[in-house]
Amino acid sequence: MAAQSDVPMRQRVEEYISKLQDDIVAALENLDPNAPKFKRDSWLRAQGGRGLSCVFAVPVPPPGVAPQETVLEKGGVNISVVHGMLPPPAIKQMRADHSSIPDIQSSVPFFAAGISLVIHPRNPHAPTVHANYRYFEITEQPTEEEQAAGKPGNLIAWWFGGGSDLTPSYLYEEDAQHFHRTIKTACDPHGAAVYPTFKKWCDEYFFIPHRGEARGIGGIFFDDLCEEPHKRFNEADARPRTAEEIFAFVKAAGDAFVPSYVPILERRIRTPSDDHERRWQLLRRGRYVEFNLVYDRGTKFGLMTPGARIESILMSLPETARWEYMSELGTDPETREGKLVEVLKHAREWV
Repeated sequence: MAAQSDVPMRQRVEEYISKLQDDIVAALENLDPNAPKFKRDSWLRAQGGRGLSCVFAVPVPPPGVAPQETVLEKGGVNISVVHGMLPPPAIKQMRADHSSIPDIQSSVPFFAAGISLVIHPRNPHAPTVHANYRYFEITEQPTEEEQAAGKPGNLIAWWFGGGSDLTPSYLYEEDAQHFHRTIKTACDPHGAAVYPTFKKWCDEYFFIPHRGEARGIGGIFFDDLCEEPHKRFNEADARPRTAEEIFAFVKAAGDAFVPSYVPILERRIRTPSDDHERRWQLLRRGRYVEFNLVYDRGTKFGLMTPGARIESILMSLPETARWEYMSELGTDPETREGKLVEVLKHAREWV
């Protein structure tokens, strides 16, 4: 049997995200066995590659019939494994965020594999969650011999990115602590600087400037993680540096998703709620939509990519959301809504 290092990283990442997708979907389906199963939608990309979208939605009932009560309202756990040619304008755009890419003036082959998920529960007391782990590489054009053997050309640049973050409508401090503690426990064996660095980056990234507040209570976020020096770390910081070390960290973070989130969902899905709390949940979902469509780099990059699968990109959006003109909800700091807004405006350390 080949040693792990003899198996191409692209193959190892593809195998890992496929298993992680199965594990996450199974955990969510087991939570609500009477609900419809996730729809499995396998697809092929004309320009090269494939994907599997696992999407949860409750069918719209006939008029006069109440919809089925389910733990989840909408959710998706998607993987994609795509390849093709990256044109110079796309390379230029990516270089702004990825210092490991050299200045290239011609189209080059690329490979990208990742898992992306968003879960929107029905109960206003159960938080929305997002996670995404991805691997990207660009290579030289393969030689005739490499092409004949089905191998890519020499690596030019590669990196990992990803993270996981929690977006509650109502703040339960024990939930925030559990989520962050579970992620920190996964990060710590891979370097003392990892969790605090990526937690801070998450707080900064998932911020809505025009609202002056964060999308949620954070988690971790990272990008451009490779063997090169990284702008978020000092040279002496303890962190994963080689491809093997970084992949081991990414797997640990991915494996932490179910234990970080499902226990919270189990605690909150039966909490009594009323129309007022539903209204606030829908207003918070409106903020979620604003961030994803206006600021999220992944959404914007996906929408600009030729041949992109729009349904999968917009899977992150909730089924229902609400906007109110000058809403009073959340303006009183003594209310539960106001206490959430305070945390969104001033990021906290949870562990």
